[in-house]
Amino acid sequence: MNTKIIKYFLIFFLFSFKVLAVEFDGKFIQGHFIIGKADPDSKIKIDKKQIKISKDGYFAFGLDRDRKYDIVITVEKNGDKKKIIKKVQKRKYKIQRIDGLEEKKVTPPEEVYARIKKENKLIAKARNIDSDLDYFKDGLIIPVEDAIITGVYGSQRILNGKPKWPHYGIDFAQKKGTPIKAMLDGIATLVENDLYYTGGTLIFDHGHGISTLYMHMEKIFVKVGEKVKQGEIIGTVGSTGRSTGPHLDVRLNWFQTRLDPQSAFK
Repeated sequence: MNTKIIKYFLIFFLFSFKVLAVEFDGKFIQGHFIIGKADPDSKIKIDKKQIKISKDGYFAFGLDRDRKYDIVITVEKNGDKKKIIKKVQKRKYKIQRIDGLEEKKVTPPEEVYARIKKENKLIAKARNIDSDLDYFKDGLIIPVEDAIITGVYGSQRILNGKPKWPHYGIDFAQKKGTPIKAMLDGIATLVENDLYYTGGTLIFDHGHGISTLYMHMEKIFVKVGEKVKQGEIIGTVGSTGRSTGPHLDVRLNWFQTRLDPQSAFK
């Protein structure tokens, strides 16, 4: 083959490779939050779902607690396409047993089922927001100072001997009235003072389907639509909703995929 042709193909290959290059910040482990960076004009698919990419080339996604198969990231630009396949590492989760609870805290009475269903729809709606915000790029900070972590992500909860849903957040135990800081810049999309399970509840949108949720709050200092800065005081620790004592339970989501907040802390 002509040397010039070989050189042309080599340059074309290297240029295409550079255009389709992707960097990842995060570990491909069950429950983890991951930030990607690519050419801003690229199209990105996570498995078969096309997702947003910011004007600076950032995108975000996460891995489910029990994901058992590889994840496929597809990058496409100007007709060129590249598939990146990442193996997802499995985790071992703790078992947390809590006994001596009131029965209504283990299995809710039938008369509140309609209320719970309505409230779950409110939370799901807030988590489905797919805005262009790019606050998700910055790591989370600890929301409560000098707290004791009493619950971790993924742990299987057995209440009064009955296996229940895994715990999908982090519990920070601290006295009632302790200030709570915003873990990240965001826009408040849900503010509720008395949900059945979660009591005083606050959800922030951070862009691209990434949201954080704060539960069991005593007081909430922000309103729906309000923007907060990382570190701003947004409320106080309480024991509202289905709670066994004063603490803050925080959650991290990529749309409806529940992620481990610890994977996003600075």
